[in-house]
Amino acid sequence: MHLAALGWDDYFSRQFESLERDGLVPARIVEQHKNGYIAYGEHGEWQAEVTGRFLHVLAGSVGFPAVGDWVGLQPLPNEDRALIHAFLRRRTQFVRKVAGSGIEEQVVASNVDVVFLVTGLDGNFNLRRIERYLTEAWSSGAQPVVVLNKADLCDDVAACIRSVEAVAPGAAVHAVSAARNEGVDVVRSYLTPGRTIAFLGSSGVGKSTIINRLLGEDRQKVQAVSNAVGKGRHTTTSRSLLLHPDGGMIIDTPGMRELQLWASEGDVEQSFTDIELLAGKCRFGDCTHSTEPGCAVTAAVEDGSLDEDRYRNYMKLQKEVRRLQRFQELREHTRGDGDLSRVHGTRRTVERIREPIRGQRDFDRVSIVDRDEL
Repeated sequence: MHLAALGWDDYFSRQFESLERDGLVPARIVEQHKNGYIAYGEHGEWQAEVTGRFLHVLAGSVGFPAVGDWVGLQPLPNEDRALIHAFLRRRTQFVRKVAGSGIEEQVVASNVDVVFLVTGLDGNFNLRRIERYLTEAWSSGAQPVVVLNKADLCDDVAACIRSVEAVAPGAAVHAVSAARNEGVDVVRSYLTPGRTIAFLGSSGVGKSTIINRLLGEDRQKVQAVSNAVGKGRHTTTSRSLLLHPDGGMIIDTPGMRELQLWASEGDVEQSFTDIELLAGKCRFGDCTHSTEPGCAVTAAVEDGSLDEDRYRNYMKLQKEVRRLQRFQELREHTRGDGDLSRVHGTRRTVERIREPIRGQRDFDRVSIVDRDEL
């Protein structure tokens, strides 16, 4: 399989030059399991796991490879197994805060070009949930698209589309009925060779049904992988990257019971550009949009030009990301430089970078990990 079919381009090729000199081969993580990974490369499929020393470094500093990541592998002779020695800097990443009280991030999918936020036009339809998903999607660096599934169960699809478009500036909105195979061609149009799309949403919204329509039937989900790498496997229930027979890749994710934000105030502002425009008209530059006189935001709520529920969700999400930022700062303060000094004390090059992606917030993440340390 040619690497370009998996999304390989100059962005990743430039990063891999030093790893190639060390004898590693590039591969993309397509499944993540408790004890390892499945990776696709130019020469087929590998069952992969990180090396012991790399595992130690990852656990203490930069997190683990995720579905969609590009890694540097050392294939084991005469086996379909390989060792992961490095992973490449991500172009995009969809991240959420881990469930519970812990202040840690969980990478759901990486190197995604388009993220489909799926909701159902039934009892699942919730504008406030869509706003939350959009905030996280803008944070990822990928292009968000809202998919309203189960259109066959809705009495007024056009009204629902208008209501979502009002809270999703900058994102396309499509209504489909996967059960009746109606409107799915619009989603299929995003699947072009080398492009990666991901489906995210809560349980029961019909993500798997849409994906099965895109791939043909359930049995063709295995067949598509088999045609690409010469091996048929049962479809996993965990996060996985699927290859479409006509080009493009699909990252399937289990339904999320909750989505705790791992985002910034800027990401919230991008999801609520209408409120931010109003905020520019407030009397005070540091207006909190609560009790201050001359607040254009609360005035808009009072005269009905701004939906009160949208305003309340905006305030709620801003409060949530500010609290997250305080916890992050406290964690970094208490952690000190111990972790990074341990990393930089090796021969390995770990580079913390802050790089703007498609106009979104900067990412603090890791670049190439060199094999020299291992």
